[in-house]
Amino acid sequence: MQTSESFRLSAVLSFSGGLQDAYTYNVRGHVFANAQTGNVVLMSQNCMLGNWGTAADYMLPLIAFAAGVFVTEQIEYWCKNNRTLHWRQLVLIIEILLLGAVGFMPTRLNVTANMMVSFACAMQVQAFRTVHGYGYASTMCIGNLRSGTEGLSHYLRNKDRKSLNKALHFFGIILIFAIGAGAGGVLSKVFYVRTIWISPLLLTVVTVMMTKRHTGA
Repeated sequence: MQTSESFRLSAVLSFSGGLQDAYTYNVRGHVFANAQTGNVVLMSQNCMLGNWGTAADYMLPLIAFAAGVFVTEQIEYWCKNNRTLHWRQLVLIIEILLLGAVGFMPTRLNVTANMMVSFACAMQVQAFRTVHGYGYASTMCIGNLRSGTEGLSHYLRNKDRKSLNKALHFFGIILIFAIGAGAGGVLSKVFYVRTIWISPLLLTVVTVMMTKRHTGA
């Protein structure tokens, strides 16, 4: 199993993903960094009401998220055979730099900050897509909830241990994401814009975890 697919590494990423969503919502103007479906709903609603400026606040993170996926796919293609630095580690370094910079940005730059966090979240989603061979998302819950419930349903019907393990993996990731979101909400009241610096620390841990097993990252 590749290091990037381990549950421990995925748990750290999910905690960080939950914290980022809570951070942008609580500190940066009630915009979601990861839950782009929510941004689409709020963007469309404000467009219908003629609130074009507010609609743009939700549209720009969407564009940034798409750009993050695009850039990460390009990094994977061009750097996949790099023997010095694994392409996922390069993605993590870019995330660390982006999220670190966000912590220095005042609230008058909320739009830019939200775009940078969304870009970083998209890079993470695109780079880390499996845990123990199961496809998952470290920065959102809807797909994980569907997959976990599907696995539980299969287990209850067939008593297949593999299906139970699948369900437990997904429900575990959701729980850790929720804990990260809760921690992000509480810590935002204490550290405010600097709360986001917790994520670069966590991503640094992930980078070190991958460095220890670089050949299988």
